[in-house]
Amino acid sequence: MTHDNRNKKQIFETLPPEWDQALLPEIQDEIKRLNRKIVILDDDPTGTQTVHDLPVLTTWSVQTLKQELLNPGPGFFILTNSRSLDRQKACVLGLEIGKNLQKASELAGIKPIVISRSDSTLRGHFPHEVDEVARAMGDEDLPYLIFPFFPEGGRFTIDDIHYVAEGDDLVPAGQTPYAKDAAFGFTRSNLKEWVAEKTEGRIRADTVTSISLSDIRRGGPERVCDLLSGVKKGTACIVNAVSYGDVEVFVTGLIKAGEKGKQFLYRTAAAFVRVMAGVTPKGEFLSREELVSDSPSGGLFVVGSYVPKTTTQLAVLKEETKIVPIEIDVEKLLAQGGAALEIDRVTDLVNGGLEQGKDVVIFTSRALVAGSDAKTSLNIGQVVSDSLIRIVRGLAHQPRYLLAKGGITSSDVATKGLGVKRAMVTGQVLPGVPVWKLGTDSRYPGMSYIIFPGNVGDDNALAAIQKKLVQGG
Repeated sequence: MTHDNRNKKQIFETLPPEWDQALLPEIQDEIKRLNRKIVILDDDPTGTQTVHDLPVLTTWSVQTLKQELLNPGPGFFILTNSRSLDRQKACVLGLEIGKNLQKASELAGIKPIVISRSDSTLRGHFPHEVDEVARAMGDEDLPYLIFPFFPEGGRFTIDDIHYVAEGDDLVPAGQTPYAKDAAFGFTRSNLKEWVAEKTEGRIRADTVTSISLSDIRRGGPERVCDLLSGVKKGTACIVNAVSYGDVEVFVTGLIKAGEKGKQFLYRTAAAFVRVMAGVTPKGEFLSREELVSDSPSGGLFVVGSYVPKTTTQLAVLKEETKIVPIEIDVEKLLAQGGAALEIDRVTDLVNGGLEQGKDVVIFTSRALVAGSDAKTSLNIGQVVSDSLIRIVRGLAHQPRYLLAKGGITSSDVATKGLGVKRAMVTGQVLPGVPVWKLGTDSRYPGMSYIIFPGNVGDDNALAAIQKKLVQGG
């Protein structure tokens, strides 16, 4: 079913007024009182795009998870990078992490609230990886809670339709390029119908509970609590939201329902994560001084994302800045015996630019090379990502900072290129663009690592970051 585009300003003007009480302080108090730890399983590193001062783990042994559960703070991320895997491998990984987390929880004496954080445009291994984590933790009968709202990226849910903002318009998600993703495509914009589509009819659309904006803004936390308490096992609940105030009302009602014994399997975007963890907005973006090291080398941009937004941002970056552009020919990477030569060529050019103190951007050729099916497309993406990793490993000089564009790219650069095992989210450089401070076990301890999602930011976003961070800028 198709839905019409809607004018954002006009539709927002028709909505009920927001709940008039700030609820984040109450949420923070409840989290402390309940002694629950929020554990976010992030299917790529961009889930950290709304928070600060929370750790990110890229390993998940029982002992590591036990220690993190016992550490101070409201929660932590586990970077699974499962969106880069095929379904079977993602499910095996989910089961492994779930088992380890269950054991760590028993040892620490702390029951975590596990959130599966995924893409706000509804791409990813839902429901399959969520089911495996739940099975490992004995929670397989719980209903799903679906919350893809993410204002930093222009994702709003109104009348059960999930929208992607494009200029002044709200476009139904099922009618955007994201819905045509070779690995994670979908056709439905109505979240009730999307749940039915993704569960292959196991959950019918007419059995899915909806929390409307009227419920949230007129009924408040008590109405939300009542509705959530009535969600049956084996079904799902979807949530409408257009502001963080809506999220705060919902989470307050969710906590009330939880005290009555109601539990869910969470599949959400990053906005829900921030409120559920009780993180106060930082209020300002990180400064150049907080982002750039004193290394004499240039900064490095690594661009792997293929979405149209990234291609436009890359074009503006090359046109409006003095950054040194170095293109990687994907056809050569995929050709028999061609990858090594192409990787060596690009690595030499990157090292030459960095040594001269110049900022450099390496990017994959923009013509998308897709496979005949989802698995083949994921395999091609893995070849490209592995090549980017080999280039990063071949760096002869520590960059002043490093920016990676695209979820899979940024995850692989962090774990395989930089050896990150634990990092701290320090904040954002732009809305929805998180920054990590790399830990002591990484290749470049203390370096700022900027994680730029493929589908976030306006056309000038990459250029704006480079201009902010340029030497002497």
